[in-house]
Amino acid sequence: MDLTMLIGWILAAILIVNGIGVNKLGNFWDVPSVLIVIGGTIAGLVACYPFRILKEVPKHIAICLRGGKKYNIPKTVDAIVDLALIARQSGLLALEEKAEEIKEPFFKQAVVMIVDANDPDKVRAALERQVEDMMTRHEEAKGLYVKGSALAPAFGMIGTLVGLINMLKGMDLSGSGGSSTLGQDMGVALITTFYGSSLSNVIFHPIAQKLTIRDNEEVLYCQVIIEGVIAIQSGDNPKVIRERLLASLDQKQQKKLLAKAGAGGGGEK
Repeated sequence: MDLTMLIGWILAAILIVNGIGVNKLGNFWDVPSVLIVIGGTIAGLVACYPFRILKEVPKHIAICLRGGKKYNIPKTVDAIVDLALIARQSGLLALEEKAEEIKEPFFKQAVVMIVDANDPDKVRAALERQVEDMMTRHEEAKGLYVKGSALAPAFGMIGTLVGLINMLKGMDLSGSGGSSTLGQDMGVALITTFYGSSLSNVIFHPIAQKLTIRDNEEVLYCQVIIEGVIAIQSGDNPKVIRERLLASLDQKQQKKLLAKAGAGGGGEK
């Protein structure tokens, strides 16, 4: 599990509370401001996005908290190299049984496609099209939080305008009625800006950024699989396949994994 986002939220809360002062937190609680900023932001998102995306919010949070182990490139490369060894020794049809053991859908489909002796160009085109469709779905999900990070400060500004207008209107009233609401109206004007900025920079923007990182991880995983299965279909040497696929990692990690594979033998012939 990746707890960095939760840790960031907790640190932000601690620093904000420390800056405000625990004994003064009550000054920063205002129900009208909450309704304007949070309610307005939610309303804006509901107006912008269909329910099929909005209902996925819990899933998006789970993806952000998920560790990066699901798309482990070194393990994926090892699995591809093992398949390449089997294909070299027994032919592509021997991979059919192995394909049934693969749990990840994209990897399994890619192996099945080369077992079925599809044209390499068609295999690549079909798999890359799936990756493009996946990226489009991910952009839609990420866009929800990008839009939220823009709407929250905007509704904070709307709240500021509401508070200022009420304050100025109240100043024109005679007697004590106008001055009695001056502090409340000024509080709404300032606190809404605080709420909007906090909601945008502490909640929405980190989620959008984390979803971008998860998207990049999955795209890299899919690209490794595509290159790997095409190389298997072409009959490339397993050692060459390993070196080519590990090129997506940093040089230090590449050297470590290649040295480990060399020390282990790996049966690459």
